[in-house]
Amino acid sequence: MLSDIEIAQKAVMHKIQDVADKLGIPEDALEPYGRYKAKVSLNYIEGLKAKKNGKLILVTAISPTPAGEGKTTTTVGLGDALNHIGKKAIVCLREPSLGPVFGMKGGAAGGGYAQVVPMEDINLHFTGDFSAIALANNLLAALIDNHIHHGNDLGFDVRRIAWKRVVDMNDRALRQMTIALGGPANGFPREDGFDIVVASEIMAIFCLATSIKDLKERISKIVVGYTRDLKPILAKDLQAQGAMTALLKDAMAPNLVQTLENTPAFIHGGPFANIAHGCNSVIATQTALKLGDYVVTEAGFGADLGAEKFIDIKCRKSGLRPDAVVIVATIRALKFHGGMDVKEVSKESVPALEKGIVNLERHVHNVMQNYGLPCVVSVNHRTHDTEAEVKCLMDRLAQLGCKVVVAKHWAEGGKGATEVAQIVVDLCEQPSNFKFVYEDTLPLWDKMKTIATKIYGASDVTADVKILGQIKKLQDDGYGHYPVCVAKTQYSFSTNPALRGAPSGHVLAVREVRLAAGAEFVVMVCGDIMTMPGLPKVPSAAAIDVDDNGKIIGLF
Repeated sequence: MLSDIEIAQKAVMHKIQDVADKLGIPEDALEPYGRYKAKVSLNYIEGLKAKKNGKLILVTAISPTPAGEGKTTTTVGLGDALNHIGKKAIVCLREPSLGPVFGMKGGAAGGGYAQVVPMEDINLHFTGDFSAIALANNLLAALIDNHIHHGNDLGFDVRRIAWKRVVDMNDRALRQMTIALGGPANGFPREDGFDIVVASEIMAIFCLATSIKDLKERISKIVVGYTRDLKPILAKDLQAQGAMTALLKDAMAPNLVQTLENTPAFIHGGPFANIAHGCNSVIATQTALKLGDYVVTEAGFGADLGAEKFIDIKCRKSGLRPDAVVIVATIRALKFHGGMDVKEVSKESVPALEKGIVNLERHVHNVMQNYGLPCVVSVNHRTHDTEAEVKCLMDRLAQLGCKVVVAKHWAEGGKGATEVAQIVVDLCEQPSNFKFVYEDTLPLWDKMKTIATKIYGASDVTADVKILGQIKKLQDDGYGHYPVCVAKTQYSFSTNPALRGAPSGHVLAVREVRLAAGAEFVVMVCGDIMTMPGLPKVPSAAAIDVDDNGKIIGLF
């Protein structure tokens, strides 16, 4: 059996102009990065605004497990499948972070015969967007320390600097550190730390901004620190927004690539869903909707994290509205949620499946009832799945009024997901009752409670007096209308990653609150989730190599 990278390296790719031709994008609107990837001009995109939008399909999933689900694979396979049945479809994905690529995943461009290519480029440096985001972020950090060093006219309280440096790598040693050692010439020593690029506010702003003007305005509103009397200091007070926008200008143009079956794909931006808002850029999604009849996009991790933030942050801020939702699951993963050891999930166990289906049922309930959207469950087929297990799953979901389809796009490409594609087309014609989980006018703390109780099944939310005071101050300072972005483990509805299935009655503890004034949301960090992840004991980096001919191997 070929590995993902071996399949990708055998692909017959079309030149990027030929891919663009399918969408009617002229040559002078492309900025090629080699033969098989290009950026699409923002000026060209501006001229598309009068065109009618296509249908938007959101792909989400159950709570992720070590057994695997295949959300990106399904997004790609569904895009190919829609083209198989005669529809003009485009795929919209996030760019992979190097942290997971060298850490747990080893790649994030789909899998099997449902991948985006060139796979190695996409998983590694791609078009340099993440480097630009890191540079813009770290320029602001340098300007803060430089300002303090040269007299601190703005009156920064060095104990209340709210801006961290970032790097696109899992590096636990950078979580907490002391900087500016070595004497007066190096600034004032203070405690600081790094976040991973995909958790940064610049990444969030990058993915929510709708134009260069909007990007610069959002950057200018970033709160970088406070004075001793708690007056906020903004990026514009440092005159940082112009230079930061200059670093991000080229990156803002969406990246065009293709699937193994030459379906056009936009891959742009990449915030994590467990610590950020988990969606690709608004610009890429809006552009695709003007160029295709159907756009398939994904939201990170389960429907409790990625899909909720897609709805309550991305859709709220952009005006986007999904027409249908696909929830991805595997029978293996559901048996894991039912208590089976990951080493045993290939064995038939209807009882474990019955127990684990509750995780899927809650996600389906959230999508249909709390988000008001029609959905279908797409089960990634595995050779060990049995008829009894498939029947059990279909019978249970029928009670919720949700169809279940077994899809084989991993092994067969687009033709293996044509049944899912046809159901999605039908769902897109059904009326939806789209709704946000909470209203803008709800106070920040009540928004957090609403997410926890309605989406996570929690009984309550707690925080210590210090955190409650910070949230009250944000409310009083005029940020109460912002949506809430919850940072927590992706592995459970609770904050305990070991609680599988659909735990209820648990209490969520908010341990930290962060204002993202430029992105226009408030981050509430729950449990032990880290905004700078660490590498596992045996990272994927150990298997990645380059042979003597310069060919990359071991990348998933």
